[in-house]
Amino acid sequence: MATFYNQATLSYNGNTTTSNITSGELMEVLSATKTALIDTYTSNDNVTYIINIINSGTTAFNDLTVTDNLGATAATVGGISTTVYPLTYVADSAQYYVNGVRQADPAVSADTTLTFTGISVPASGNATLIYQASVNRFAPLNTGGTITNSAVVSGTGLSGDISVSATITAAQRALLTISKSLSPTTVTENGRLTYTFIIQNLGNTAADAGDSVTVTDTFNPVLNSLNVTFDGTQWTANTNYTYNNLTGAFATEAGQITVPAATYTQDPATSAWTVNPGVAVLTVTGIV
Repeated sequence: MATFYNQATLSYNGNTTTSNITSGELMEVLSATKTALIDTYTSNDNVTYIINIINSGTTAFNDLTVTDNLGATAATVGGISTTVYPLTYVADSAQYYVNGVRQADPAVSADTTLTFTGISVPASGNATLIYQASVNRFAPLNTGGTITNSAVVSGTGLSGDISVSATITAAQRALLTISKSLSPTTVTENGRLTYTFIIQNLGNTAADAGDSVTVTDTFNPVLNSLNVTFDGTQWTANTNYTYNNLTGAFATEAGQITVPAATYTQDPATSAWTVNPGVAVLTVTGIV
């Protein structure tokens, strides 16, 4: 609802006088909401957005335009103020419904921003746009990072543009990966082998004892005279890990492995974010 004011001016014989000020209320019959189907995000996530436009009036609105800013954020690139876009529209993901009935896919223009045209909302009805955007390299992943994605509904018959937005927050969690290498790759009988496990944390939260991180493996051929270290610290069998000399089954005890959180740096030349993973190293050496 918007309030409007009006005042008249009377002129005569070089004189002027003004009337009283009248005011009124303009009832807006079109409203809109925007919702993200997830509250949190990580790198490369696809986020589903829903824009619902409701017409409470007795006249249809036709040929409306919906413009989405894909999370536009002010940034400084190479010393110059600019705008970056942390979301990328997922091609062909848009769906358009009128009163819950699927319509032909809307006309879409996607560049740095996203535009839907030809949207109609029947009298006493609604129109819904559903589409996806992927989290890209301009999205902050650090603790407290957010993406606010705004959209504007505009067109003939509206008393003013309708703005809606949805905010999602960078997920607060550890995100672990593991890789394994062998040295040497060729060994003679009674030779010594070393397995190296690199555990990386791409998340903004450390993996600590409470996360109960474990590594299990079955060494084939079976290793004897096992020597295990974690981040350079000697480990002890049945305290930090268990090992079966007959089957080669190896397992770390829950909570013995911890991995620091990743750190994030923003390139001043591009404003893109880079993930610097937290790293932990487990090595297992034995005789074949």
